[in-house]
Amino acid sequence: MEKEIQSWMEKVKGKEFDLSKQEDLSIALMNLISLEEHFYFSSMKTGNKAYLDMLNSVRTLRKSLLKKIVKNPKGEEWCISKHLLASSMRLIEVGTKELQDNEKEAEMYFKSAFELYSLFFAINLNIIEVKEIKGEKSLFTRKISDIVKKIVDCCKE
Repeated sequence: MEKEIQSWMEKVKGKEFDLSKQEDLSIALMNLISLEEHFYFSSMKTGNKAYLDMLNSVRTLRKSLLKKIVKNPKGEEWCISKHLLASSMRLIEVGTKELQDNEKEAEMYFKSAFELYSLFFAINLNIIEVKEIKGEKSLFTRKISDIVKKIVDCCKE
């Protein structure tokens, strides 16, 4: 595994990554995906089709913004990327709700959310290819998270 990490680090070595915009955009995308879900459920619960029109508008915006990060997707990378963001967002929400009652459980949700979020960036920065994802999941995603922590700096203005 160490050899793989070295290989990934070599791919980003010497490149300046200012991911602050992409990181902000990825969080916005998470929230747009969440809005799509809320408009769907609101429509189903109320029978009001206007919510589906709003869902469609938000989806159109989300698709156009996702193209700014997911460039030239190969195979299923578009859908994988969307689902990685959606899953990460939901795990953050569950962790936040759990934080008051069970901090250790919340920490597990937060860690899983960050691993998925890191995998999103690893795929879309071409640090790894989807076909490289194999082996023990927890070790692999931990290593990816460590790399992403080193190159993503949300505090750049």
